[in-house]
Amino acid sequence: MDFTEDQVQRYARHILLPEIGGVGQAELLSSRVLVIGAGGLGSPVLMYLAAAGVGTIGVVDDDKVDLSNLQRQIVHGTAAVGRPKVESAAATLKAINPDVTLIAHQARLTVDNALDLMAQYDLIADGSDNFETRFLVNDAAYFAKKPLVSAAILRFDGQISTFKAFESLDDGGHGPCYRCIFREPPPPGQIPSCAEAGVLGALCGTMGSLQATEILKELTGVGDSLSGHLMVYEGLGANFRKIKVKADPGCPLCGDQPSITDLSIHRDSETDGRACTTR
Repeated sequence: MDFTEDQVQRYARHILLPEIGGVGQAELLSSRVLVIGAGGLGSPVLMYLAAAGVGTIGVVDDDKVDLSNLQRQIVHGTAAVGRPKVESAAATLKAINPDVTLIAHQARLTVDNALDLMAQYDLIADGSDNFETRFLVNDAAYFAKKPLVSAAILRFDGQISTFKAFESLDDGGHGPCYRCIFREPPPPGQIPSCAEAGVLGALCGTMGSLQATEILKELTGVGDSLSGHLMVYEGLGANFRKIKVKADPGCPLCGDQPSITDLSIHRDSETDGRACTTR
């Protein structure tokens, strides 16, 4: 790929890295990433992917910007209150980097659209804020055979991992999916949401930046993947823990005898209105 003079200057600090260089930057410019949610996690992910020159970025969100979002959702400004989040995010990303194409999917992620949306992209980034959506994203990414970089936050703590259970390892096995660690969503009301328990705004930046870093690593093939590990950050104690996790042979999705063979398991949660918000 031939870079323009502006691109050489814009991405100079990437190109200087031997692990990335011009080849890696060209890979980023030709990559396509789908971000689920333009909220607390999606905001830094979107902004750093745009700054890095990821050529096509899709964002799925059906919500509008609310004043209460602005404490942490830095892709939106005060003037965007009341505007669809995908439109606000698109305007911000265009201002950051005109090289990047942002595709706004102003919709809920559902059983009916998840696989079609994911088929258009190379990698999925989950920034959703509820368990129903998180499990839907995991299952759909597995069936679509797309790497998934997933993060979650609450109060002062966060966690992140990469899931590629569809991909065979050298030993013939495969890495874990999200269900290998968390088998199924907890009962409604058992774990409070950020809207109920609160979240430190800057924590979204911490975890979203880590998420963007792992996405760029996956796209360029540099470094060690987080697949097979769960990284946990405890903000008040300033502690990081990296926990090794293995594929569960009894996993209902990617195990030896899977009971989940399509996305129909998620229709009940959509019917009762619990699924697929990304605030």
